[in-house]
Amino acid sequence: MTVQELPGAASAYRPTPPPAWKPRTDPTPLLPDPEPYRVLGTEAAAGTDPELLLRLYAELVRGRRYNVQATALTKQGRLAVYPSSNGQEACEVAAALALEERDWLFPSYRDTLAAVARGLDPVQALTLLRGDWHTGYDPREHRIAPLCTPLATQLPHAVGLAHAARLKGDDVVALAMVGDGGTSEGDFHEALNFAAVWRAPVVFLVQNNGFAISVPLAKQTAAPSLAHKAVGYGMPGRLVDGNDAAAVHEVLGEAVARARRGGGPTLIEAVTYRIDAHTNADDATRYRGEAEVETWRAHDPIRLLERELTERGLLDEDGIRAAADAAETMAADLRERMNADAVLEPMDLFEHVYAEQTSQLREQAAQLRAELDAEGEAR
Repeated sequence: MTVQELPGAASAYRPTPPPAWKPRTDPTPLLPDPEPYRVLGTEAAAGTDPELLLRLYAELVRGRRYNVQATALTKQGRLAVYPSSNGQEACEVAAALALEERDWLFPSYRDTLAAVARGLDPVQALTLLRGDWHTGYDPREHRIAPLCTPLATQLPHAVGLAHAARLKGDDVVALAMVGDGGTSEGDFHEALNFAAVWRAPVVFLVQNNGFAISVPLAKQTAAPSLAHKAVGYGMPGRLVDGNDAAAVHEVLGEAVARARRGGGPTLIEAVTYRIDAHTNADDATRYRGEAEVETWRAHDPIRLLERELTERGLLDEDGIRAAADAAETMAADLRERMNADAVLEPMDLFEHVYAEQTSQLREQAAQLRAELDAEGEAR
């Protein structure tokens, strides 16, 4: 029934819906807390598994070293570009560790560290950014979707996979990662709407690092928080300190468990900060000041967790050194393997594009083969 004044109707315009109208969902339980949820430095930390905290710490240290090494590789010409997650490591690591082996991770282009923390070879995680062969790894083998460069297009894919898994009766959850800039894309809203309507077992993790390249969050949305957007689609929104690895892991773990038991999707906003520039091609000093960056350095995810562990007697100087040494060993291996020139096969461009090659691809492949053969004869 439409609420409007019909032409020629004798009754007066009625400005309210019919009495039978009622909300489809009570919005109160879906609203996020007014402040980001925290664990480290609070009473809640005492109940956190020490082994989990130590594993999170080791992965954070390794992740920071990975970011530094990959950034250096861009300066050496070994990578075309690298979007560092320096400062966001807690989100990356927690996302990987919150999933079971059978689950799927849907990363964005900045989430190479999440893929590595999930077990992907560090070199394979950088293959796409090197301009090499396709995505660099087999998504089915690792249950990691291709690193997605177009903003937010991985989100509907995650919903589709999660919905299909549910229809098949598979006990699978999809975790989709996106930046604050991606929430301004249509794919974000379409994905959330479909996920909520279908009650798909998917978790959306928004890493709110303050900027979509140079655009601050205030110029993207007027919402109280990005987590508040969840209620508009009928799913719960959670707000968490994205630099608190224990808190992010807990909130993600709860959302994954809820999705697995049929509770539907959750939107999680992790408030964090991108310490490095958007990529090596970006000059962040043009749109933010060093004082702002230094403020966030004081809230560094590694230091937060290190302080918690040392104060509880779970980590000492030997443990700190061991984590740093393991990270350095990883970096040395990554550096050595990335410094070797890749052996490229031009014809691979036409493989794995479609299950069955189109006539246009076959024509292009034949043309390239002819050019390569001609070059070989000329030599």
